Amino acid sequence: MEGKKIAMKPIESPTQQIKKRFRKNKTAMAGWYLILLALFVTLFAYVFIPDNTPLANRMNLSISNQRPGFKAEMLKVPKSYSQSTNLMDRIFFGRSDDFEFIPLASYKVGDQAIYYREFTGEEDAIETLEKKVSFLQLGAKEGEQNFQLNDFIVTRTFIFGTDRYGRDMFSRIVAGTRVTFSVGFVAVIISLFVGLFFGSLAGYFRGKVDSVILWIINVIWSVPTLLLVISISLVLGKGFSQIFIAVGLTMWVDVARIVRSQLFSIRELEFIAAGKALGFRSWRIIALHMLPNVIGPVLVVAASNFSTAILLEAGLSFLGIGAQPPTPSWGSMIKENYGYIIIPGYAYLALLPGIAIMLLTMAFTFVANGLRDAVDSKAQVTLI
Repeated sequence: MEGKKIAMKPIESPTQQIKKRFRKNKTAMAGWYLILLALFVTLFAYVFIPDNTPLANRMNLSISNQRPGFKAEMLKVPKSYSQSTNLMDRIFFGRSDDFEFIPLASYKVGDQAIYYREFTGEEDAIETLEKKVSFLQLGAKEGEQNFQLNDFIVTRTFIFGTDRYGRDMFSRIVAGTRVTFSVGFVAVIISLFVGLFFGSLAGYFRGKVDSVILWIINVIWSVPTLLLVISISLVLGKGFSQIFIAVGLTMWVDVARIVRSQLFSIRELEFIAAGKALGFRSWRIIALHMLPNVIGPVLVVAASNFSTAILLEAGLSFLGIGAQPPTPSWGSMIKENYGYIIIPGYAYLALLPGIAIMLLTMAFTFVANGLRDAVDSKAQVTLI
C-alpha cells in the first residue's frame, strides 16, 4: 500500500463547470452550431451563393415564379461595360454582373453565330422569334474556329425556385441571413452598453439615481415593444442603419433590470467595502469588480434579446419601415410573397423566409435556455 498513489481529480474553475454543463445540453449545442453556421453565412455568403451580385438582385422576368429545382440553360452575353471590384469587395459585398443572362428555350450553333429562342416560362405561349448573337459579340476573335461555347452557355439550377422578379430564392434567403444577423448583433451590443450603464448607476448609487432610472425603465416597459420600435424608426427615418438603433434602444431595459438587481446584492459584499476603503473610484469598482460578477445573467439576457431582435427586424421589414428593397430581408420577402400562400404550389415563396426566421430565433432561444441552466448551479444535478 505504500507505493500506491491516489490520483487527484483536478479542481474545475466555475467557468469550466459552466462550459461543461452547457456542452451536455444537446438542444443548446444544436442551437450553438446553427448560430455558428449563420455567422459563417453572414461573413461569406457571396462566396458560394449562385447569385453573387450585390444584394443577390439579379432579375430575369422570363423565369419568374419557377418552382424549386427549376433548371434553365442560360446564354451569357458580355456587357459593353464592366465594373471592376477588388477581392475583399467580392467576398463581402458581391460583384456586379459582367454578363447579361438570357434563358434559352432552344438554340443552335450556325456559321460564326448562335441562333436561339428565348424562354418565356409558359408552355402554351406563342413561340418567340429566333434571335442571333455572333461569336464576335461573345468575345471571339474574327475567324477563330475553336471558340469555347461552354463558357457562354451554362445550366443554372434554382434550388428554391425564383420569385416574381425572377431572382434566385436560395441566394436571397442566404444573403438575408446577413441582414437579420447584423441587426440582431448590433442591436444587442447597443442594448448591452445602454443597459449596463443605467443598470450599474441604479444598482451602485441607489437613492434618487435609482428612482429616476427605475421610473424611466417602467415607462419604457409599459409601451408595447413593436410600437416603441416603430415610433423610433419613424423619428430616425427608414433605412437599414436606423433599424440597429431603433431595436437596440427598446431592449436595454431587460439588461438594466438584471444588472440593477444583481448589483444590489454584490454592493454589500466585503470586497466592495474593501475597494471603497482603499479609495478606489466608483467607476473602477463598478467596471472592474462588480460587472464581471454579472456576466452570466447578462449573457443569458443577451442571447434572449438576440431572438427578439430578429423578430422585431422581420416585423419592421414586413411593415415596410425596416430594410428597404432590394435589400434581401426575410421580413420583406414575406411581405412581397404573402399573397401566394393561398395559391397552390406557390406558398413556399412566403414559407421559406418564415422558416429561416423560425430556425434562427429557435437557435438563440435554445442557447439562452442552455446558458440559463449552465449558469444556475442547481441545474447541475439534472444535467449530469
